[in-house]
Amino acid sequence: MSSRQPLRLVIVSAGLSVPSSTRLLADRLTEMVRTELAAAEREVETQVVELRDLAIEIGKNFASGFPSPELSEAIEAVTSADGLIAVTPVFTASYSGLFKSFFDVIDNDALSGKPVLVAATGGTARHSLALEHALRPLFAYLRAVVVPTAVYAASEDWGGNGDALTDTLPHRIARAGRELAALLRDLPGGEARPADATEVVPFLDQLAALRPE
Repeated sequence: MSSRQPLRLVIVSAGLSVPSSTRLLADRLTEMVRTELAAAEREVETQVVELRDLAIEIGKNFASGFPSPELSEAIEAVTSADGLIAVTPVFTASYSGLFKSFFDVIDNDALSGKPVLVAATGGTARHSLALEHALRPLFAYLRAVVVPTAVYAASEDWGGNGDALTDTLPHRIARAGRELAALLRDLPGGEARPADATEVVPFLDQLAALRPE
């Protein structure tokens, strides 16, 4: 393995049930990124932030203006990570209120330049556009670097290949995982991500060099 410091990958899961298809999708994306980074001889340390466990703390933060120790720890994990995987269930054609509330309590500049993979789950494929009209604009506003492939998993995607006219879920997971790994593999690890747009350009060049399968 490389002598460089391990990369820090934080996974934000907004699933509400146990077990959760949102967490399942997050785990599969995480494993793909780990596999890709291992092939590039990069170690990665992962941490999962389950928003379900922080729901009350997030609400209290809005009322008091001060995060609890548990919420502060989660915010620190997200803002200090080298990269993020953010997964939410879709309710009423958009991200969940819990998911949005968590990112509302994070400083607007804290994710600037950070590589992010966005994904979502829902009961029907009709909600898949929430990735493009809700999640991607949210992270664009926060000036994160969102990988080109966003992954949506409808209920039918888990039991088979899904819609025969579209990419299968495993294919989408693999492609998104490669894209995030491409942004992470050359980072020093354990250090701040690029802070401005000029430093993000090389990241985007790396994505452009990826060849679709």
